[in-house]
Amino acid sequence: MPGPSDNLTRLRIALTAFFALDGFVFAGWVVRIPAIKEQTDSSASDLGLALLGVSAGAVVTMTLTGRLVRRYGSHPVTVACAVLLCLSIALPPLTHSALALGAVLLVFGSAYGGINVAFNSAAVDLVAVLRRPIMPSFHAAFSLGGMIGAGLGGLVAGSLSPVRHLLGLAVIGLLVTLVAGRALLRCEPAVPPDRTPEDDSAPRRLDRRTRRLVITFGLIALCTAYGEGAMADWGALHLEADLDASPGMAAAGYSCFALAMTVGRLTGTTLLERLGRTTTVVAGGTTAVAGMLLGSLAPSVWAALFGFAITGLGLANIFPVAIERAGALGGPSGVATASTLGYGGMLLGPPAIGFMADWFSLPAALTSVAALAAVAVLVAVATRRAGVPG
Repeated sequence: MPGPSDNLTRLRIALTAFFALDGFVFAGWVVRIPAIKEQTDSSASDLGLALLGVSAGAVVTMTLTGRLVRRYGSHPVTVACAVLLCLSIALPPLTHSALALGAVLLVFGSAYGGINVAFNSAAVDLVAVLRRPIMPSFHAAFSLGGMIGAGLGGLVAGSLSPVRHLLGLAVIGLLVTLVAGRALLRCEPAVPPDRTPEDDSAPRRLDRRTRRLVITFGLIALCTAYGEGAMADWGALHLEADLDASPGMAAAGYSCFALAMTVGRLTGTTLLERLGRTTTVVAGGTTAVAGMLLGSLAPSVWAALFGFAITGLGLANIFPVAIERAGALGGPSGVATASTLGYGGMLLGPPAIGFMADWFSLPAALTSVAALAAVAVLVAVATRRAGVPG
């Protein structure tokens, strides 16, 4: 009969598969944004408003998902949201106006927001049970999935229409969900040693200081996730429109970013064990500032790609640390709060950049990524000075 350690190993593998699936599907969408922008005949600001559908769906669903996780458990909610995510990825290329695109992206965003709260809640519990900072490894799987999804998108951009490409992703995603979902539903949930049975059905009551800390970690996540969203939705367009890159080379921009994030997150556990959370966040944020200034202002494609890679290394471990800390303090409600702020930054950032691109230019708008990474560094330092362990 399998022991507790076997169950935890299977649980970690199943969760890793869902993190990778999430990144794969999301990247498949973002690399086709230039083609869908042309298909819908949208300006930069029109596209920004359409992308707001993803933001609205995700933020609303994240708030609700914390309650669903407490009621039904993180595993069933993860599987249900994965099915919806895979089905909804096939909808954007069927639209022919910015309004219709925004409507279907509302559904996609709802699924995306829900699955991120659900599997992050399960991952936070597993981290607490194992007593090791393995959260970056799950987010490494997300980045690896994103790299593969973006790389595949670059390969098929010239030969497959967005309709066939994203429909194929939907089919692949549903097959992965079938296999990984069965494995996840068979695993016993990880239960942290300090959790009482009442915690599974009722929100954890947080004192004022703890609530402020959860929000603070959410703000750190917001500042850095803003950069991830910007790179996903506007990186390819910047390379193609401002630096005259081919569609395949433009798609490679997000692949470089995702590969660098994957490498950074695969080494994240070691960094956290050796340096601590605060030092890791400060060093990463500072690196991201330098990388994004280069990536957005460089005069050549190769220099911009190098800047994107440096940005990915810098941002790699900040978001996982922030979500893990918020979850450790507040349980599923803490994960939902920090995720709402964090993924809100990821999803609200691209529309904001769209408006700034219309007002100024896309390269100038992308420098806001560096500015918010600097803010994350300052918040992390202030949190440490306030006596929060790092």
